[in-house]
Amino acid sequence: MEFGGPNLGEDGEVVEDEYSNHAVPIQYLYRTLKQMNYYRKLINEPSREKLLPDELKYPYHQPPYTLVLEFKDVLVHPDWTYNTGWRFKKRPGIDQFLEMLNGIYEIVIYTAELGMTVFPILEALDPNNLITYKLVRDATNFTDGHHVKDLSKLNRNLNKVILVDWDANSVLDHQDNVLRVVRWDGNDYDTTLIDLANFLRVIAMSDVQDVRDVLKHYSQFDDPIAAFREKQRELERTMYNGK
Repeated sequence: MEFGGPNLGEDGEVVEDEYSNHAVPIQYLYRTLKQMNYYRKLINEPSREKLLPDELKYPYHQPPYTLVLEFKDVLVHPDWTYNTGWRFKKRPGIDQFLEMLNGIYEIVIYTAELGMTVFPILEALDPNNLITYKLVRDATNFTDGHHVKDLSKLNRNLNKVILVDWDANSVLDHQDNVLRVVRWDGNDYDTTLIDLANFLRVIAMSDVQDVRDVLKHYSQFDDPIAAFREKQRELERTMYNGK
């Protein structure tokens, strides 16, 4: 009865709609189905067609590449102890990571976590607001029991978009845009973010026109950042021996 009833105007009179010419029971049925479909879309689909605003125009600076980061186990790790209960542990190197990529990447958080969890933590992690946009659960698709990131709704050229994530179920389409990294387990001696920043800087400084070509090459490795690190060492050894 709540969903199927007609809308009322400011004067309390019934406002006719596309169902008004049907029998009253049919009107209520159609309106109810319409409302149920609206709520289904609200849960299953991103809350808006464009998850990011249009790119900035001159004289404002728009970084040439967009870096999309998972929040949990890429930047922070949920940790529980008897003394503190649940808390999120900051990954080593976050501050340097953000500074190294500032200006050459538009940095976006995209996660299935709830905003009430993510926003306060990011405010503490990023006091200088180097992270440009924060997308949370309402920006995902709910598909087959998973909250899935939809890169097609980012409103960006996918030639220049890199998603860093560890979860194979986080993206169904546009797999070529994904840099699949090893899930961080809270190790205090981890240096992955610094190596990742160096990797991303090489892409940007090389003026790569389609990042998917590079990501496709590194997708063959279980740990693409470790593979990049080894390539850099080989290059340094070659340059040293050449001298």
